[in-house]
Amino acid sequence: MILVSDIYPVWWPFIKSSPRVNYFVAASSAVVVYDWALTFGQEFELILRRRWSFMTVLYICVRYIGILSCVINFLAILPFSITDVVRTITGYIQIWSPVIVNAMLGVIMIARIYAMYQGSKKLLVFLVVALLACTITSGVMVIIENLGFSAQENDLLGYYFCLDGRYMSMTNMTYQSAICIAAWEILALFLTVRIVIKHFCELRQSPAGTTIEDCFTMLTQSHAFYFLAFAIMACFRLRSPSRNIINLSSMPNAIYSGVYSIAQMLQMFVFGPRLILSIREYHAKVVADGGTGITSINITFQADGDALTGVDASTGRDM
Repeated sequence: MILVSDIYPVWWPFIKSSPRVNYFVAASSAVVVYDWALTFGQEFELILRRRWSFMTVLYICVRYIGILSCVINFLAILPFSITDVVRTITGYIQIWSPVIVNAMLGVIMIARIYAMYQGSKKLLVFLVVALLACTITSGVMVIIENLGFSAQENDLLGYYFCLDGRYMSMTNMTYQSAICIAAWEILALFLTVRIVIKHFCELRQSPAGTTIEDCFTMLTQSHAFYFLAFAIMACFRLRSPSRNIINLSSMPNAIYSGVYSIAQMLQMFVFGPRLILSIREYHAKVVADGGTGITSINITFQADGDALTGVDASTGRDM
């Protein structure tokens, strides 16, 4: 059902800013699709052709939920009318994708940290409990915030958009949900930096120090880009000026919302999958260079060798 809204002066800023917001949405989706196309060859060789593991399933879920989100974003900005049922379904996908994807990325992060800490059982239990607490809290807040959600398409001079009663008033649930996710990411970053510094100090004096040091450098770089995108997204989300759709219609706030959208897509669907792909790419590079240091790398990831590197940690052979 399309409601042709009366054009009150208060809606003019929204109408003017809509194309600019759509540029950011299209740009963020295009970056995700471009990154997928750019890395598909590596994905096929290092992920799809190897024996499937739990990490493989997580990688594929994160990557292709991202592609689905891009398709939904493009549908949302097209100047075509879509039924309210379709709008509602796509709305729920957009609402729950960040919660589900961040939970999956949390599991990937646990596997990385667990391996880096040489399979510490106590740390594993602590990380699982922390992730569950943050994810459940975030999920409950999203449920409370979106109770009774039903999208309804509106037409403002040819601009189709969904408007629900939730957007007419502020709510703190989204901010609290973002804080829960931020707390988990900060914890993961702290543990990663801590173990990397410790290994850098210890491994410089060992024969295999250079190889493992390079491996930890790769881990640090992939995590740094991921956390940087998350930090930008979290800052823009927590400092969002308002969820009132009229207030979001001003030019500065439209740009603000657009940068947030780009940072979120980069964090979840570009740097997220690379948390796994970077490890397997590094392992393949070491193999191509003659296998020097393979044993050291497998020892480093012996806690979850098959999941992270795609090899059998006991034999060092591709799976």
